[in-house]
Amino acid sequence: MKEYTVNKNDAGQRLDKFMSKAAKNLPQSLLYKAVRTKKIKVNRKRAEPNQMLCEGDTVQCFLPPEFLTDGYAKDLFYTLTPSLTVVYEDENIIICDKRPGMLCHPDDEGDNNTLIEHIKAYLYKKGEYRPDEENSFVPSLCNRIDRNTGGLVIAAKTAAALRDMNEIIRGRSVSKYYLCAVHGTPKPAEATLTAYLYKDTKNNTVTVYDKPKQGRVKIVTGYKVLSEKGGDALLEVRLYTGKTHQIRSHLSYIGHPLLGDGKYGKNRDDKKAGYKYQALYSYKLKFEQGIGSLSYLTGKTVSADMKNVWFAENFK
Repeated sequence: MKEYTVNKNDAGQRLDKFMSKAAKNLPQSLLYKAVRTKKIKVNRKRAEPNQMLCEGDTVQCFLPPEFLTDGYAKDLFYTLTPSLTVVYEDENIIICDKRPGMLCHPDDEGDNNTLIEHIKAYLYKKGEYRPDEENSFVPSLCNRIDRNTGGLVIAAKTAAALRDMNEIIRGRSVSKYYLCAVHGTPKPAEATLTAYLYKDTKNNTVTVYDKPKQGRVKIVTGYKVLSEKGGDALLEVRLYTGKTHQIRSHLSYIGHPLLGDGKYGKNRDDKKAGYKYQALYSYKLKFEQGIGSLSYLTGKTVSADMKNVWFAENFK
């Protein structure tokens, strides 16, 4: 028998969700059968899969030990030397400036040298993340950006911060601003664009359309021309919706693809000009309204160091 004690980061979630995280080797089918047959109990009493756990509760598991491993032993962060650019940090969240070329999460090819692993390594070495004291929580990213896009990514240090930040993002209470370099100069110099996006999951591409149709989602993208040089333009873009490849595909759709974008533009000449990645950078976050444990973020703006926006120098 193994017993888990529900801590602060575990509280407020369903029993089945807790067990899925605490016992990563436990199949879902066996989990629900074990609850039904009283091989998983809460406070030594019969439980239900949707039972909400409170801090201090105990969960008893009468299952073979091979199903109850914590899954941390193979994690890269234990031996990783963290390499991060931290823009903002407090006891609840950390905001990092991700370099282009780094993944946010592991990919299908098994690349684990990711932003989230570096964040876990950073917090582990600081003593703020203690895996042996956690049953179900690990520091987690609240937003993500493409591998070849640089810029600001938010991670939560606690379960409460993760829930609250996810609610802030879902409620569009944080405004996201990007800088990008495009071919040509959009007209007018400032506008808010509306279109409809269809995602091809199999090929990881999207297509933009003028009109709605089943399977398409509405996208809203604002832009402002900041400067022009050599037939190209530097834009500030505000995301009102956040869909896959939204900025890249939407600007390409209106005839102004990003420099260096091999998926939605023609970047053979761009590469020769030094654009190794698409010229896109998440450079500013403005928290319009904080929530719960993050209410103090209301009105706060976090910006990347402009020295890291590698293509901006080309427009001075």
